[in-house]
Order: sequence, then structure tokens, then C-alpha cells
Amino acid sequence: MTNSATSDQEPAFIEVGEGDGRRRIAVRARTGGSPGLFWLGGFNSDMRGTKALALDVFAAEQGRACVRFDYSGHGESGGTFIDGTIGRWLEEAVAVFEQFCRGPQVVIGSSMGGWMALLLAREIAKRQMAASLAGLVLIAPAPDFTEQLMWNGFSDEIREEIRTRGVWMRPSEYGDGTPYPITRALIEEGRNHLLLGSAIEVGCPVRILQGAKDPDVPWQHAFALAHRLPAEDVVLTMIQDGDHRLSRPQDIARIMAAVAEMG
Repeated sequence: MTNSATSDQEPAFIEVGEGDGRRRIAVRARTGGSPGLFWLGGFNSDMRGTKALALDVFAAEQGRACVRFDYSGHGESGGTFIDGTIGRWLEEAVAVFEQFCRGPQVVIGSSMGGWMALLLAREIAKRQMAASLAGLVLIAPAPDFTEQLMWNGFSDEIREEIRTRGVWMRPSEYGDGTPYPITRALIEEGRNHLLLGSAIEVGCPVRILQGAKDPDVPWQHAFALAHRLPAEDVVLTMIQDGDHRLSRPQDIARIMAAVAEMG
């Protein structure tokens, strides 16, 4: 099965949110066996990226269920990126998980998706769902990035621009290089979801893959996360020459091996 075959599948759409805040969320769900696979992408990325498509191919080859979606303001979903916050995107992740997943699931989160995966685990523990958590695979996970990797690292000038104008256009080294907005709402609302200040209970095995040469999420961040997780069945793999994307064939192979470990 080729990547082009997976990307040609038309998405389903669900509505998330109330009133003026309703968003149309694009979802691609492959039926199959369990444990199913649930993909959570990164900040300003979409479900047709290299890793997401590789996961779908892996699921097809293994006959396993696989669910991917785009956050609002990303990819094929409705809404605008500038309106996005961690809480808003988490609401969408929970809605897609509840509607499309049944039985045990391995949740795979990349960058911001790693933060989302941890927050989703907390939500799953709080409520009765038809799906449960079999494991987490976190790729260059970026919990608390709005505070630790953005706000705390911004210059006084950038902080002042965010405070006064409500938005700063951040230069991008990815995609087409178009700058993207970092809003005051993103930073301030993100403070409602910070995890690294205390223990993080997820109730399942965790595999973390981190590039030592990651310019966006330093490897120390992955170590800080690992220390906050329960000691049992948490494995952190450091890829010495790995960058943030971890999209090379050898990186994809490591990611799929971690997913396969979860059953």
C-alpha cells in the first residue's frame, strides 16, 4: 500500500464546540483490529504529514484500526489557526477519540501532540469511555511548550508585542516558511494545562523518542517529562543525530517499533 493511497481517502467531518465556537473537524478513520492507533499531530502540522501517513500504512499492513484528524485551523479542518488554544484543540482531540475509538488504543503524539496525548490520558481517566489507553508513544513531546519553550524564551520585546498587540508573527523554518501567529490567548490559556510541575499519572506504558539535535524541543525537556512519569514501563530513547521532525526512514522505523511494542 502506498502513501498516495492513504492520502486519497476522503475525510469524515464532525462538529465540535457550541454556538459561535463550533468547528468542523476533519477525521480519517481506518477500521481494523485492536489495539487501535490514534494520532495526535504537532503545532501547525496536519494529518497528511510523513509520520501520520507512515502510521496509517503500518495500521493497514497490520490490519489495525487507525484514527487521524486535524485540529481546527490545521489541514482540512475548519476554523482559523489564530483562534487556536491548547484547551480548544484538546476538546477536539477528546471529541474525536470518543466518537471514533473503541477498545484499547495506542495514542501516538508528536511534539504538541505529545502534550495533547498526556492531557487526553488525564481526560480518559476522568470519564467513562468506550475506548481505553493501551500505551503512549511520544515523539519529541512538548508538554507545557507555550510556557517553557515559548514565553520563557521570548525576548522582552516579543513579550511586550504579545501583551500589547495580542499576537506576534513567529518566523517558521518549516513548510513554506510563512510566519505564523503566536497569540496572547494561546500563551495565557496554555497555563490552564501545564503538566511538568507535578507527577503525571497516565496508567499505561510510555515510549518517548527524542532527537538530541532537536532545535525546537531540547532533549532536556524529554528528560524532565520522563522524571514526572511513573517509573515503571517508561522508556526514553535518545536518537543522537535526530532532529525535531524524526521523519527519516530510520526514525519512522523506530517509531513503528515502539508502537508495535504496545501490542
